[in-house]
Amino acid sequence: MTADLPAAAAARAAFPDWRFAPNIGGHADIYEIENRALDPDGHVLAAMRNLAPWDGRTLVDLGCGTGFWLPGYAGDASRVIGIEPDPALREEAVRRIRGLAGVEVVPGSAEHLPLADRSADVVHARFAYFLAPGADAGLAEVLRVLRPGGSLVVVDNDHHWGQFASLLAAASSAPPASNSRAIDTWWRDRGASRHAVRSEWRFDTPADLEAVLRIEFPDAVTDAWLTKNPAATSLTYGYVLFCVVA
Repeated sequence: MTADLPAAAAARAAFPDWRFAPNIGGHADIYEIENRALDPDGHVLAAMRNLAPWDGRTLVDLGCGTGFWLPGYAGDASRVIGIEPDPALREEAVRRIRGLAGVEVVPGSAEHLPLADRSADVVHARFAYFLAPGADAGLAEVLRVLRPGGSLVVVDNDHHWGQFASLLAAASSAPPASNSRAIDTWWRDRGASRHAVRSEWRFDTPADLEAVLRIEFPDAVTDAWLTKNPAATSLTYGYVLFCVVA
């Protein structure tokens, strides 16, 4: 699924900080399998909720993609807002929430949030290039829309633990410790707390796991891992959550 060219061009003009994400933007059906497989026992979601409860509050899912997480948030939040710059993904998200009360999906990006000052209690972002070293404009915009005492929770990869970390290292040109140190330092300097969560990916079939690996990593890295783990349906995965309180 890809956006039609005029729609994509308009989105890039409106949101110049948006970068097309080939893993979900080019393979939304496979990314759906990935979302279903990650953190099957809910450790990450529990940690997110512990850091910033959203019961009865306004929650923003920044970069919501096809809206996979929106219905779950809607079960407890009083209002859920999915923000997504990619028009094709946003269309899927709108379809997903159809009929759900208190949930909406709107166009926007990290640096261009279509929200009033102090209008949100919790902002979530998962694996967000737009909230990482060098992305101070996006962070400032998020802090603008958070109410005093509100929280931003960003889910990132742990480069030090789990089989997924070894795949990241194999695919990276920089040492994992260097990547992690830069990310940790950037968030620490901006007042964030850091929380490590150990979990896993768990798939129904080896074919599903392979399909997801191939949208996330170069073929050479995926081939090497599958050669060593030909019948695998799961892999260990470490997460890091960064939390900033407004």
